[in-house]
Order: sequence, then C-alpha cells, then structure tokens
Amino acid sequence: MSARQSRRASSGAANGAANGAANGAVDPAASGAAHEASSPDLTALYRTMLRIRRFEERCAELYSAERIRGFVHLYIGEEAVATGVLDQVLPDEAVVTTYRDHGHALARGVPMNEVMAEMHGRVEGVCRGRGGSMHLFHAPTRLYGGNAIVGGGLPLAVGLALADRMLGRTRATVCFFGEGAMAEGAFHESMNLAALWRLPVLFVCENNGYAMGTALERSQSETNLALKAAAYGIPAWTCDGMDVEAVRGAAARALALVRDGGGPMFLEARTYRFRAHSMYDSDRYRDRAEIDRWKLRDPLVLLAGRLDDVDLEAIDSEVAREVEEAVAFADAGHDEPVSELTRYVTSEPITSAGAPR
Repeated sequence: MSARQSRRASSGAANGAANGAANGAVDPAASGAAHEASSPDLTALYRTMLRIRRFEERCAELYSAERIRGFVHLYIGEEAVATGVLDQVLPDEAVVTTYRDHGHALARGVPMNEVMAEMHGRVEGVCRGRGGSMHLFHAPTRLYGGNAIVGGGLPLAVGLALADRMLGRTRATVCFFGEGAMAEGAFHESMNLAALWRLPVLFVCENNGYAMGTALERSQSETNLALKAAAYGIPAWTCDGMDVEAVRGAAARALALVRDGGGPMFLEARTYRFRAHSMYDSDRYRDRAEIDRWKLRDPLVLLAGRLDDVDLEAIDSEVAREVEEAVAFADAGHDEPVSELTRYVTSEPITSAGAPR
C-alpha cells in the first residue's frame, strides 16, 4: 500500500472515529482499550504519573508559601496524557507544549532537580531561572517549550517538522495544546500548512473542557474537536485521556502513521484538571459535583487497580524522597548575579582567533 493509499485508509478510519466522538464514543482501536501491557511496563507508567502528581502537589505548597513566584499552572488530573504520549516518542523527536508544562518535562525525562530549580528561579534550572514555570526548555531531550501564549507552540511544531523534512530525517514532532487553542488563528494556520505539506506532526489536544474559566460549549460552536482536524483532511482520533494505556495505544498508532509518511495526525485526549486553571484562580466557575465525578476517574487510581503484586507504597516513598531532594537542590541553588541580568538579551560578540570581528 502506498503512503497516499495508507493515508486514505487511515483518514476513513479517523473520520469514523470523529463521527463516533460526536456521540460521545471513543474509537476502541485508537484508544488502546485492550490493556495488554506487562506489569513492569505498567509500573513504569504509574511511577511517571506519580512523579508528576507529587511534584505538582509540592509546587502548590511552595507557591502558597511564596517560595515559588509568578504564574503556576498545575497538571494534576491530566498526568495520563503526557505520560502515555511521551512513552511512545523517540529520544530524537521534538516535543512542544504549553504553559502547563511541568508534567510534559518530567515525562520527557528532564531531570526533576533542574525543573524544580527553574521553578525557584535558580541558575541551576533548565533555563538558568529565566524561563520559570511556563517556559521550560531542555535541548538534550528536545523539549522546545513551554509556551505561554495560547496556541503559540503550534507554528513552532510545524516549523520543527518542516526542518526534519528538509534535512531528510524520518521522525515525528509532537505538539501538545489545549482545546482553547483551537479557537486561535495559529491553530488553523498550522493545521492547514501541516496538511498542505504533509508534515510529520502529531497534534495532541488536551481537552480538559475549560479554556481558563470558559467551558468549551460556551466558546466554540463545534465541540466535536476531531471534526475540526478532519476538515483539513487530517486523520483524527479521540481517546480517554484519563486512561494512560488508552492514551499510549492511541499515540502509538498515530505516531506509526506519521513516521510512515502519512502526514500529520490529530489526537484528542479527553481529560480534566483537578485544580483551578492556575494557582491564582478561585475556580468558582466549576460545579463541585462535576469535579468530584471526574476524580472518580483519577488516572493514578485507574492504573493502580491493574497493578497486581506491586508495592505501590514503596514507589510512593521513593517518589516522595526524589521530590524532597529536588526541593533541597533548588533551595541550595543560586540566583543569577545582577551583573548578568542583561546577558542573553542580545547575541554575544562573534570573535575570530580571540578578537572581536
């Protein structure tokens, strides 16, 4: 089967999934609903999600104690999305994310010490303390942000995919964004260009139902998000974003098509944030009963129920120690000297044989 024929076939399957999503259904094949992973494999996924959860909980405490400042958007409740998708992303593939980026950084393998130091504004942080919570960047793992602007990472992801194409690299770029970004012009421009040039991008929409304090149905006329991607001819799936195995299964399928030359793919993960939009948000726009209903599907609890003969308390203790070590690392870190505050604002002088040009 040719790449064009393969894309037609996957488009048909994707359109079927999109149509099913309109009725609240999820494509079982795309969602990875059959839980066939081994216990060690699932334990690794559980550990990753728990690292994110405990890190975020500690950040909330530190923010309340005024030890972390600025804007802080927590990923609590959404851990299955970053964990499931990034489990399938290769080390040399680029990842672009949003201002709610701590979970993606940890799931990508960025050292927790460096992430926590960045949260504290220390030079030992991944961006020397200049990026803070919303602008995490880590070149060794090809994590290209952390983008504070809603939808701001989408054009960047398309550019990274184009660069790989021009350099003859067979690999995917993964771009995370929220459903609120789908109302931005950058979303439509990026989808159109990626589809037009058949670029190797996996667009992952983390649909948590709210763009800050505005519910999806109150801000967008079409709430079946997969249909928006299908309108550009991009195969689209919807998966259960609270089930890490479902997310991983969907991501594996989509990434295989992207790497095989099938062009861009779109994955909507239906998830929910348990905390407010950010630490400064009162969260009065959501009904308490709604939050409690979603908490019944806590991704950590769901996966824990599938782990037999695994000492979850031991894992929790290990993760707790790692988080406290990260806090100690940040506390022992250093603020950037005042003399270097203007460094990196402009480029460094270019020298030849030690002399300025």
